[in-house]
Amino acid sequence: MAAASQGNSSLISVTSKYVAPSDPSLPALALQITSLVGSYMIWVGVTNQPPESVQNAARSGVLCRDWACAMPAPPGHAGFGPATSLFRSSSSDVSFSMAQRLARRFHRQIFLSVDVPATLLSTPRGSHLLFDAEKGIVAALSSLGEHGQEVS
Repeated sequence: MAAASQGNSSLISVTSKYVAPSDPSLPALALQITSLVGSYMIWVGVTNQPPESVQNAARSGVLCRDWACAMPAPPGHAGFGPATSLFRSSSSDVSFSMAQRLARRFHRQIFLSVDVPATLLSTPRGSHLLFDAEKGIVAALSSLGEHGQEVS
């Protein structure tokens, strides 16, 4: 995974990442993470962009293909916090459960948009692509510091 761009604001920053496919038959993924105060807005989608221009991938993507918001559980409570689908299609609702897992792991509100065509999700390799997406998001969020700025 290679970093492509990052904003320089103290409160809001945008980071783009390229996620190489784990299987040559799968497409590459692009991540765009907007770090806000206490939350992350994450777009992940398939891309044909090369790693050096991954910051352009979100411009040709679809934000509202499958979009959810999840909150971490209150301190002292086990399990998942509240979550809701913001936009979804009848063919995909993967952002809901993935956003819940990310909110639980990172203790932040997560807005997650998963832009993977239903034709890819319905293939036998679709679950591998989603696993790559979640793994890439976890790695990218883990590399961000407490204030959402990338840590070297």
